[in-house]
Amino acid sequence: MNLVTINKHTTTKEQKIILPGWYDWQQFKGIKTLIEKQPGVKLSYLDGVIELMTLGEEHETIKSIIAILLGIYFWQQEIEFTPVGSATRESEEKGVSFEPDESYYIGEKKEHPDLAIEVNITSGSVKKLEKYKRFQIQEVWLWQNNKFSLYALQDNEYKQIFQSQLLPKLNFKLLEDCILMSSQLEAITIFTNAIQEKNQK
Repeated sequence: MNLVTINKHTTTKEQKIILPGWYDWQQFKGIKTLIEKQPGVKLSYLDGVIELMTLGEEHETIKSIIAILLGIYFWQQEIEFTPVGSATRESEEKGVSFEPDESYYIGEKKEHPDLAIEVNITSGSVKKLEKYKRFQIQEVWLWQNNKFSLYALQDNEYKQIFQSQLLPKLNFKLLEDCILMSSQLEAITIFTNAIQEKNQK
C-alpha cells in the first residue's frame, strides 16, 4: 500500500497530511503498522479520519524544553507527578488514537493523565480537543504561535482558561519566555532562579 512517501532526510520542517477518504479501525491499524517503520512520523485517528505529522527539529526542541522546565517546576514545588510523554491513547470503541507530545499524572496515577500538551508549529485547531475529551483529560495545553492556549474540561466540554487549574501558581509568561530562549542553559537557569525567589518570599 503506497500511502505517503516521507523524505527521511527532511528534519527541519513539520508537515501535516490528512489522508483522503474514510478508514475503519482495522484499516487504520494496518496503516499504523506501516507508518511506524518510518521514524519521526506521528499518526492520529478520529472517527475515520487519519492525520500524519512529520516531526521537525523545532517541534522536538520545544517539546523537550517544555518537559525539562515542567520537571523543574514539579521538583521545586514538591508536586508529585508521573511523566508519561507521548504514550499512545487509543480506543476502537471511542474511535480515536493519538499521541500527545507530553502528558502527566499529577499526584497519584489514574485511568488517564491529568494533563496533556500538544505542540503545533505549522497549524492547529481546537477541534483537536475532541480526541482528548474522549479520555476525559482534565487539562490540555496547546502551544502555537509562540504561546500556550489552555483548556480545562468543564461539564464535558473544553473551556479556554487563562491560568492552569492543575498548576495555579505556574507563571506562564515566564514559562513561555524561557521556552523561546535560544540558550536552553540560560532558560533553565532563569526559570529555576525565578521559582526559588518566589518560594523564598
